[in-house]
Amino acid sequence: MNKSYSAFQNRPSVTPPPQPADQDDEIDLLELAGTLWRGKLMLAGAALIALFIGAYYAYVVAVPKYTSTTTVAISVQSSPIADIESIVSGVSTEDASMNTELEILLSRNVLLQLVERLDLLDDPEFNAALRPEPAFSIGNVMEVVAGLTGATANTGEALTEEDILNKTVENLRAAISASVKRDTYVFNVSATTTSRAKSQQVVNTLAEVYIDDQVQAKFDSLETAVTWLSERVTELEQELNDGEDRLQQLRTETDLITPEALQAVNRQLIDVRNRLEETRADVDAQAAEVAMLTGALENEDLALLAEELDDPILTRLRSEAQAGDAEARQSFLDRAEMLVSRQETTLARLRSQSAALEASMRRQENELQAQSEDLSALEQLNREIETTRTLYETFLARLKEATVQRGLMNADSRVLSEATPGRYVEPRKGLILALSMILGLMIGAAVVLGRQFLHQGFRTAEDLEAHTGRTILGQIPKMPIKKRQGLIQYLNDKPTSAAAEAIRNLRTSVLLSDVDHPPQLIMSTSSLPGEGKTTQAISLAHNLAGLGRKVLLIEADIRRRTFQEYFEVPANQPGLVAVMMEEASVEDALVRDPRLKVDVLMGDKSSLNAADVFSSERFKQFLEKMRGIYDTIIIDTPPVLVVPDARVIGQHVDAIAFTTAWDRTTKSQVSEAMRQFATVNVPVTGLVLSQIDHKGMKRYGYGGKYGAYGAYGAGYYDS
Repeated sequence: MNKSYSAFQNRPSVTPPPQPADQDDEIDLLELAGTLWRGKLMLAGAALIALFIGAYYAYVVAVPKYTSTTTVAISVQSSPIADIESIVSGVSTEDASMNTELEILLSRNVLLQLVERLDLLDDPEFNAALRPEPAFSIGNVMEVVAGLTGATANTGEALTEEDILNKTVENLRAAISASVKRDTYVFNVSATTTSRAKSQQVVNTLAEVYIDDQVQAKFDSLETAVTWLSERVTELEQELNDGEDRLQQLRTETDLITPEALQAVNRQLIDVRNRLEETRADVDAQAAEVAMLTGALENEDLALLAEELDDPILTRLRSEAQAGDAEARQSFLDRAEMLVSRQETTLARLRSQSAALEASMRRQENELQAQSEDLSALEQLNREIETTRTLYETFLARLKEATVQRGLMNADSRVLSEATPGRYVEPRKGLILALSMILGLMIGAAVVLGRQFLHQGFRTAEDLEAHTGRTILGQIPKMPIKKRQGLIQYLNDKPTSAAAEAIRNLRTSVLLSDVDHPPQLIMSTSSLPGEGKTTQAISLAHNLAGLGRKVLLIEADIRRRTFQEYFEVPANQPGLVAVMMEEASVEDALVRDPRLKVDVLMGDKSSLNAADVFSSERFKQFLEKMRGIYDTIIIDTPPVLVVPDARVIGQHVDAIAFTTAWDRTTKSQVSEAMRQFATVNVPVTGLVLSQIDHKGMKRYGYGGKYGAYGAYGAGYYDS
């Protein structure tokens, strides 16, 4: 085992490189400007196309429109000759009232009158039903599609006269605008049509219709008011007569009572109520006294009886009874019983008085309530009659005022200045052209930026290096050959071409990737098929052979075996697997093309799994043997993302040249390939950006800056 191979075997672990492209979320304005500059042709083309479309619309498609304006003044609110503001009044000066007048002017009722006066139903500009069927429309497209599919096109129901009238009013409304002049009672009314005279006629007639409608609205309002007031006056007169009749009847049916008499009755009631309360208090006190005396009598409490009754006879008899005289004791009790009986008689008299007072109070209360109700009814009826009389007199006065006002109807508005023939307003050709160009530039910029931001390939070596963090070994332009078989002939015929010089740069980068131990065993691989790794391997072998080195080119892609498209090989030619299985010698398996001073070991069919073949000890021993024979060995392997062969072979090589197709291989594919190598601890020496299209580079704005395919290299290379 040589020194370089041993060093490679003792390499440190490999980790995937950082992805610096995701670390900066800020927008690079210079890069953005550069992207737009590189797409200047697309921007210019989009702007020109949009400008042409805008010009076609402005000068051919768009119909000229003319606007005419009239000025209408509103009379401020003022009291008419007859005081009848509630029926007929001027317009309020509030902004809301002014805006309301604008809405009235543009209302459906006013516009319908305008349609009738000007016969706008016969005008195709407002009545779309009179317009000729356009050559191209959505309906036509639907009919064509329905015819192709065999379905029935839904053309919709036929328009009725009401539908046509409604659409005409809507179109007229869209052609009219009105606005209030700031800090004035004046508003401008404008109409925009396809004719100068028509615009003038429409707006002047609209002002007339609005003023006539205003007068008619006042007259109708006044007529309604007169009719309503007449009916109401009659009703109020009848209601007033009925009320007076009811008042007279009520006075006849009830005793005449005044508020003063009612107050006297109320005072009497209060006096009776006070006497009743005093009598009830006396009854309660007498009842308590009788109860106490009765209890003392039952208990023969001589001392209590003598003290409470306060009778001299009882006092004398008490002394004798207490001295032990039985006859005196009996006399005391008899005397006390007689006195208690008198107290009970007094209690009965008080209770009788209380009942009489209570009955009198109830009677007076009922009398007071009845008289109060009668008085309240009389007063309520009087109030109703007075209210009815007031309303009757008021409405009668308003009816007379309204009758007088009939001859004083004037509009609240007048025309300050009539409209003149319309002035040209649209289409605004200059603005349309400017906006069309701006829109075209915006669309072009969106396409350029979208294509740039959505692009996932690599157009420069700097992009590839920034994304992977790996060294770029070379940049190979696209070989100008039609078939793969012409590659070697092209390299021989064009030794100073841009492609040949790029291969020399690649050779130098590979050999100097490790100055102390130049790589002997070099592997060429890629992410996916068709990225130029095989072309690169053959070209690199051709270039190394030109240095006088003994070179072996091995086709390790034994599944596809594309070398046979580059070299003329006999049908039964043994290959790599046959040599490893010792079914053929190396000398017998080698292919020597007279155009190429390189030994080529082709891939051959095998029933064995390719990954197992390259993982075997025989393959390792085979490579060791070849190291001792050849100065440089180049192995062309299958793509990394397709099969694991490249990762297995990579364990035995000194350098790996990873090929990425220009503007085609995506960033995610390259990242995944790098990760695949990192998982098996295989370092990628460097990357090669291949199949570079110099015309595409110029188209993207990179021409003249990048190496062999730059514009300044034209004097150094053969075409």
